[in-house]
Amino acid sequence: MAHSILVVDDESDIRLLYKTELEDQGFKVFEAAGSEECFPILEKENIDVILLDIKLKGESGIDILQEITKKHKGLKTILATAYSAYQDDFSTWLADGYWVKSPSDLDSLVGEINKVLQKSK
Repeated sequence: MAHSILVVDDESDIRLLYKTELEDQGFKVFEAAGSEECFPILEKENIDVILLDIKLKGESGIDILQEITKKHKGLKTILATAYSAYQDDFSTWLADGYWVKSPSDLDSLVGEINKVLQKSK
């Protein structure tokens, strides 16, 4: 059975890029632009991993991460950002994984997802 990923990013072209790549790798992919779309999906679907962009319009991915850890304990999360400096921010330590975005190297994204999934076994 394919693992399911929820991609939370406010840029539709980035969501499409990740969805295309992850589906090619055999994952089932859901998309959300922010928390208003994210939480209803979490209530309806059996999600294995959330890929959550830190910088979103209007709200922070870190704020959404904190809400997820309260409402969906045990759900695996990966924070995605273009800035490696967030790794030193203690508020990001709730996440199970951290990925520095690189649209030209999506192999590293797949590797991070597989690493987080292995932790859950």
